Amino acid sequence: MSNSAQPTVLLTLGRLPKALDLAESFSKVGCRVIIAEPSGWHLCRVSRYVDRCFKTPSPNENQQAYLEFLQELVEREHISHIVPVSEEALHASLIANDLPGDARFHSVGHASLRQLHDKFRFNRLANSLGLSVPETHLLGTKEAVELSERSPYILKPSCTCSGQGFSAHEKACPLPNPAGLPQMLVQAKMPGPLKSTFSICHEGRVIGTVVYRAAILSGSVAVAFERLDQETAIEGWIETFVGETNHSGFIAFDMMDDENGEPTAIECNPRATSGIHFLDRSSIAEAILHPQTTMQMRVRPDRFMYQFWPSLTEVQSAVFSSDSAVEKAKVMWKAREVNFAWNDPLPLWFMPFTSWSIMKRAFLQGESFGEASTHDIAWFESPSDPALPLQPTGAA
Repeated sequence: MSNSAQPTVLLTLGRLPKALDLAESFSKVGCRVIIAEPSGWHLCRVSRYVDRCFKTPSPNENQQAYLEFLQELVEREHISHIVPVSEEALHASLIANDLPGDARFHSVGHASLRQLHDKFRFNRLANSLGLSVPETHLLGTKEAVELSERSPYILKPSCTCSGQGFSAHEKACPLPNPAGLPQMLVQAKMPGPLKSTFSICHEGRVIGTVVYRAAILSGSVAVAFERLDQETAIEGWIETFVGETNHSGFIAFDMMDDENGEPTAIECNPRATSGIHFLDRSSIAEAILHPQTTMQMRVRPDRFMYQFWPSLTEVQSAVFSSDSAVEKAKVMWKAREVNFAWNDPLPLWFMPFTSWSIMKRAFLQGESFGEASTHDIAWFESPSDPALPLQPTGAA
């Protein structure tokens, strides 16, 4: 049983580097940190900042068993704060309305998370708020055909992650038959470049935002990043969206400039992203535990961050396939590794072992690290899922 005077925080995933940022931040402000994770071995298991780890059922294989495990864990360990980390957030949020006592789930409700995760419904929501988004239509509609005939376009599932199902096409390239496919979007291709964001919010107020770009990609997922400053137009877009939707918790956007140079949101990720690595770890927990009194977030001095093992893999692959190996190696040379700290070295040193199941899946099945790390936790809508109406606020 935990000390009643010591808050106990449950992180609902431990395999990804962003969980390590959260674990250290909570531990350093005096919290007991517990990890619930479908994998027996994971990145956070060997961190000094984690008190206990519990292996859960996979939410994609047995969601009901997963939810029951979380609920029982919250009660048995006297957990006061449940913080979702990544793609598992949509599953874990289903327990938010049934928590005991003063336990708090740090996010908006399940219905709002589904709306933001769904790329089509997010597009319609942002558009209804007067915010800039690309023209987007459902595959199989007349509007989608017309868009594809007059503009380069992107084809992607409305509910996916890690770039799965994404493809780019030139103008007039024929659209596929939607039969047998998940719900797909046809979206006008923006000029770019792609910029990503990460924000922590509370009841419609943005506490802090980081804007960054990919410096090295593994598939379509960034494994090295450069922080971008003075992005006031993007920050204004985010503040408007968060304020109009009364959002709380984590939120992230992928954005590109339109033909007029105005920021346009391609999609929304209602969860932590790699942008969290640029935040001063000592301020993350304060923003989550005491959002009413935390006025802003502090950022690290580092402008470049990278994940060592996937970045190294990309550099090695580039040696034999392109002339970009030198540029990628330069990024690694000047960047800071997101996982390593001299007072907590084991997560990086042991990563080949703790992440072996992810790496094995990536190598054997030809998936990116992003795809391999989310296959058992990602949320995919099915035809049996009830349609949810657009919600103008962050209601559950």
